[in-house]
Amino acid sequence: MYNKIKSIMYEAGQIMLSAKDISNTVSEKDGAANLVTKYDIKVQKFLQEKLLTLCPNAHFMGEEDTKKETILNGRTFIVDPIDGTANFVRHMDASAISVALLQDNEVIIGATYNPYRDQFFYAEKGKGSTCNQKPIHVSCASLSESIVSFGTSPYYKELHAKTFELGYKLISTGLDVRRSGSAVIDFCETAQGHLDLFFELKLSPWDYAASSLIITEAGGFISQMDGSALVFDRPCSVVAGSKKACKEFLCL
Repeated sequence: MYNKIKSIMYEAGQIMLSAKDISNTVSEKDGAANLVTKYDIKVQKFLQEKLLTLCPNAHFMGEEDTKKETILNGRTFIVDPIDGTANFVRHMDASAISVALLQDNEVIIGATYNPYRDQFFYAEKGKGSTCNQKPIHVSCASLSESIVSFGTSPYYKELHAKTFELGYKLISTGLDVRRSGSAVIDFCETAQGHLDLFFELKLSPWDYAASSLIITEAGGFISQMDGSALVFDRPCSVVAGSKKACKEFLCL
């Protein structure tokens, strides 16, 4: 599946790289600041068509579906066509594609592609994680040694105060904080040890499904903020990274 999924995601990345007049194609969904462009929709349609040729009987759940399918029995693709749409609109070159394949509600393949850096992250359950076919590993940092990233979804304003309260604790406790504007990119930076911990108080499954396997197969930890397992049929909180740093973070 590696070469087939990589080829499909590479082609999808070319759609992003060839995008023109992006700002003229922007609309809002589900409230202000939740942006979508015609390229989000175009990339998702392309991925749906191509991925379902690999697994014709699989279900498909994508961010840009007008009606979300949450059937997780059997095989299901969970896809984010462009994670970091606001970055994409502003030509910040910090957006990525995310594809997960689940079998009976368990992620068995996770793949992400950042076309701006030509970075393809891939994990199969039990086989480790790679970036451009080179093995990657999370760090072993404690919280005091950590560079931390966190997300602040603009459409969950009720969570902003709590998010920045935790961010303040972390910048006081650890080395520094970062924000890329793309959860997928931050997860992958964490999986290869460039960052040590990532958290967000509410994310949708397409934001973390693929990355959850990439993190764990890279030797890392991932869970909800209360330590329970992730769910894939609705949004939830997420903390991921070094096992030591995550354990300390969950005790804050």
